[in-house]
Amino acid sequence: MRTSNGSKKRGYTGKLILILLAALLLFSGFTVYRDVTGKRGTSVDFSVDIPDGAGTNQIAGILKNRGIIKHPLIFKVYSKLSGSHMYKKGVHALDTTMSYGEIFAELEKNAEAKGEKLTIPEGYEARQIADLISEKGLGSRDEFINEMNHGVFSYDFVNSIPRTENRLEGYLYPSTYTIAEGTSVHDIIDMMLAEFERNVVPVYNESDSEQSLDDIITLASIVEREAANDDERGKVASVFVNRMKKDMKLESCATVQYILKERKTILSNADTAIDSKYNTYKYAGLPEGPIASPGLLSVKAALHPDDTGYYYFLAVSDGSKNLFSETFDEHNEKLRQEQGKNGNTKESGDE
Repeated sequence: MRTSNGSKKRGYTGKLILILLAALLLFSGFTVYRDVTGKRGTSVDFSVDIPDGAGTNQIAGILKNRGIIKHPLIFKVYSKLSGSHMYKKGVHALDTTMSYGEIFAELEKNAEAKGEKLTIPEGYEARQIADLISEKGLGSRDEFINEMNHGVFSYDFVNSIPRTENRLEGYLYPSTYTIAEGTSVHDIIDMMLAEFERNVVPVYNESDSEQSLDDIITLASIVEREAANDDERGKVASVFVNRMKKDMKLESCATVQYILKERKTILSNADTAIDSKYNTYKYAGLPEGPIASPGLLSVKAALHPDDTGYYYFLAVSDGSKNLFSETFDEHNEKLRQEQGKNGNTKESGDE
């Protein structure tokens, strides 16, 4: 029986596919072997900050993002097969030629690498973080801003941010970090993003919120800047949520202060008339993006606002608390009373 040309071609194509698959499996196995044994090429030293309570899953992500390992899934499988591991928090000295076994051994030792303490307060803007990085000699301000806008970071939430300018505003998690000597600006930012993923992303995912993570972080950043204390975060969030439901402008002083790059106590009419998508006196709804780095309590408040009838609030002169109102008349009465006391009262939700 003769074989048609079509059958010959199909047979040739099938053999070629099998050869390619075999080559791919061989190559994959080779790269995995190199990763497990530490044969990754030129040695590069890293100082890696392991957070308190971090497990293998988070550590695998940190090591992958820092460029120390290439296959986090294999790293996690290796961990299970090699027994239980007790990781020690703090800064550890690692390098790209360490095998998985050597990495586990190092992470189970008491952290010895020394570094500069960097504390990012809740409510700090990216520009303030950049200034702090520069002041501590950890990198230049311009380098930080450029890396924040253009650096490549392997996090799903980063890839979902709908902005290119100031894209990481709100996502640089406020905490205290130990920055070892020689740590790059890129890696400092990566540490903050890793903490965001560890602390914020699970809380957001568990909430089953219908709002995007970016919207929640944007609202949380406003709450962070407007709330005077922890107890009223849920109330502040409720004011803005209630106003959005009624198609009222948010009229948050903090969003205008973000545009001005100045925390003015009293805003002028010219300030509130600035044409910017961050100006919630001029445009309805949330601003274009977050205006600061919110803490976890503000994120939770944005996800679960208090159930109130409040639409207005104003801060007392010493900044210790806000006064909340359900009606504009009630709000104006409290405003008059406060101005009568000292004549210097900050308010939000004015009409």
